[in-house]
Parts: sequence; structure tokens; C-alpha cells
Amino acid sequence: MEHVRIADSTRGIRHVFLRDFVLSASIGVHPREHTAPQRVRINVDLAVEDDGARPMSRGAVGADDLSRVVDYEKVADQVRAIVDAGHVRLVETLAERIAEVCLLDAKIKSARIRVEKLDILAGAASVGVEIERQR
Repeated sequence: MEHVRIADSTRGIRHVFLRDFVLSASIGVHPREHTAPQRVRINVDLAVEDDGARPMSRGAVGADDLSRVVDYEKVADQVRAIVDAGHVRLVETLAERIAEVCLLDAKIKSARIRVEKLDILAGAASVGVEIERQR
């Protein structure tokens, strides 16, 4: 499977991102992590079909219309809903669920998701995982 670069004019790909989204999540495998929520930081990087990058795909600027792009507020709402849905044991599972919902939008070609637990390991700014999924 060919790797889809984030933001690539030759392939008509734009980069849409949600950066440093900090939420309170019920996450973890240890009993102490089941009793209180903890802070997680989520980053979402999406490779999105960019009709403006392809020659002759439309007029010079095109319609200033939300329907032709990925709505980052909708992405944020979906991420929040996944986090709020209930306890998740693994950061990997949370990242996979976020990537899965992002890829439901046909305009999104790949999703790179980073989930970090911020307050779990003394001396470390964060621990976590980064995944990439593509259609």
C-alpha cells in the first residue's frame, strides 16, 4: 500500500489538523485508572483530497463552501464523543477509534492520530501512541 503524504500538491492532498486537544478521559488498564479521569492530549492529522490543488479541477478559488472540505469542528466533536463514550483500557484503542471515525469521510485519505496520557509517569511530559491509517 502506498503511503499518502500529509499535504502534497502533486497528489492533490491538503493537511487538516486538530492540534493539542486536551480532554479528560477514563482510560487505562490499572485499577487506579478506573476511579478517576485523567488528561489526554490528542493530535489528529488528516490527508484530505484537495480539489484546489489539481489543475483544472475548478475555478481559481472555488466555492467558499464548507461541504467541499473537512470540518475540523466536526472532527473535534467526534473525538470528544469517542472519549466521552466510556472507559477505554488502551491508548491504542482510543487512537484506532478516532482514526476509524475520521476515515468515514470519503474526502479523508489517511489519518495520523497521536494520543498521549499527560499525568501518568513521573518525570515524563507524556506517554502514548501514534498510529496512521489510510483507506
